[in-house]
Amino acid sequence: MSMQKIQYKYRRENLSESEPTKFNYENLASEEMLINLGPQHPSTHGVLRIEVVTDGELIKEVVPHLGYLHRCFEKHAESLPFNQIIPFVDRLDYVAAMNSEHAYVMGVEKMLGIENTLPKRIEYIRVLVAELNRIASHFIAIGTYALDIGAQTPFLWLIRDRESIQRLLEWVSGARMLYNYIWVGGLFYDLPLGFEEKCLEFVNYVKPKLEELKQIIIDNHIFINRTANVGVLPMDLAINYGCTGPVLRGSGLKYDLRRVDAYSVYPEIEFDIPIGEGKMGKTGDCWDRNYVRLMECWESIRIIEQCLDKLTKDHKRTRDFDPQAFVPKKIRPVEMDFYARAENPKGELGFFFRTNGKTDVPTRVKCRACSFHNLSVLPEISKGWMIADLVAIIGSLDFVMGEVDR
Repeated sequence: MSMQKIQYKYRRENLSESEPTKFNYENLASEEMLINLGPQHPSTHGVLRIEVVTDGELIKEVVPHLGYLHRCFEKHAESLPFNQIIPFVDRLDYVAAMNSEHAYVMGVEKMLGIENTLPKRIEYIRVLVAELNRIASHFIAIGTYALDIGAQTPFLWLIRDRESIQRLLEWVSGARMLYNYIWVGGLFYDLPLGFEEKCLEFVNYVKPKLEELKQIIIDNHIFINRTANVGVLPMDLAINYGCTGPVLRGSGLKYDLRRVDAYSVYPEIEFDIPIGEGKMGKTGDCWDRNYVRLMECWESIRIIEQCLDKLTKDHKRTRDFDPQAFVPKKIRPVEMDFYARAENPKGELGFFFRTNGKTDVPTRVKCRACSFHNLSVLPEISKGWMIADLVAIIGSLDFVMGEVDR
């Protein structure tokens, strides 16, 4: 039966015009209901409408409905020069805007052939701020997930610690969430004086907080009971749906573009790629996806420490350093089709450009949104679970609707 025809269905028997309506309640448990989550509901993590067909509390079908936060990103980008698109990139995954900027800018630089000409100080600063933003994004993911399944205190603690990162990124860029800091060919500005010291203070502060976070959430008995063996995403299904990031790595595949594509200065930095191993249930369940995000926070801390070491020793600030020295005045690539990608906190963010070689405005722009692909697998891993489990499954995918709808 089509989704449009599914209604609250109760069989009526022995009805006549003189009798009031009677319903057969004997088989009520087998009757299907159509209910909606969202589009304004905390569990949908944004303006997302989820149409759910249930048999009592059991889920039979799930259909996500998108488009409530359409940014018109691609059409906006096709009417602007390349360097003016960056503020619109910020508004895709607004929880990880610095990472999105990094992906877009590297794509344009590769298209221009200038990706290997930038000073190492610029590259290390880019990786530094991107990894700070990665931790902030994962803090939102884990904190709101704990809130979804009934734990309020961890959410407040993570928002408190995320605020320290927001202040650092606001200090370096002048903006709180939508930064426009990483430019094609450089940066908006060098790190402020004293930034490295303050960043190191944050690193030393947050390490015991991550240990605490593991104890009160990830290793919590109630959390394990709510997430282990729930919403299991097999590796082959994740690959077929194009899932990436912690959603894919939670299913056991060690796939990270920072290693696979080895872009920027990541080949010079030591870090591991955490994957789901089914420690508390089956590999690829909700617990594994959250475990991977927490472990990635530790790896980002390692990357930040190495970047700070490089920026204070091998690539120190100098009086004549100009972060805008390599910013091209006019971006006019030759006629081509080009695709570039990078590892965002939620997965592979990619940009396709088509240029005609005559103007600095792209002819066609397409964004490959990792949140869209991760959300698309929701109907497959939700069938047969309870409504309360559906809320847990949705949160474990960690999507942002600005990026889904684009």
